[in-house]
Amino acid sequence: MSSNSVNKTAVIIGASRGLGLGLVQEYLKRGWRVIGTERANNPSSSLRNLLTSHSSQLRIEKIDINSTNEISMLKTNLKGESIDLLFVNAGVMDERTQNVGEASTEEFNRLMITNALSPMRVIETLADLVKIKGTIAVMSSGLGSVTANTTGTTELYRASKAALNMFLKSYAARAGAERTLLAMIPGWVKTDMGGPGAQLEVETSVRGMADAIETRNAQAGVFFVNYKNAIMPW
Repeated sequence: MSSNSVNKTAVIIGASRGLGLGLVQEYLKRGWRVIGTERANNPSSSLRNLLTSHSSQLRIEKIDINSTNEISMLKTNLKGESIDLLFVNAGVMDERTQNVGEASTEEFNRLMITNALSPMRVIETLADLVKIKGTIAVMSSGLGSVTANTTGTTELYRASKAALNMFLKSYAARAGAERTLLAMIPGWVKTDMGGPGAQLEVETSVRGMADAIETRNAQAGVFFVNYKNAIMPW
């Protein structure tokens, strides 16, 4: 445990499984106090199981980020907290081979709301709990890069993550101040979304992201970086 980690607090939104759960585990290892959220109360979830060994470090809150009422309730529940890191991890995938002309309005709305609108609503609501020189991060994707899109495919997901990046850039322009704002690319990871054929283990990705966040801490501005802390083209 680093002495620099003592008394630091991370809020991980969407922490019940996959990369969100991995981030919780990584920051617990680093000695941070962690507040992790899950969409539904599940006493047998992997997140809940962590309470057995980390009861003094881990707190769990419930939030469906697509509910504005639950976002507001979470802020009420976090009253008095001083947050060093707010990491919003949210993402749903569309059919990878479906092009935009084949997508239904309902599917378009589902991805745009969950992947872009709702994460930014969380940030807008909780930002004043984050320290002036703290970090706010969102889980983006390399597929969200407009510059790097040379193949198409996974079009709604790409568009939703590109929209998330644009919203974060806009937020930085009007409210970023001294904070570090990160659109994080986790890499192709072996999660439910990434599939078993992905290149990276969860542990590798989250360790890299946590290192990148630590390196960029207190660097005011907005950055689109991968888990190796390399700057990526917007």
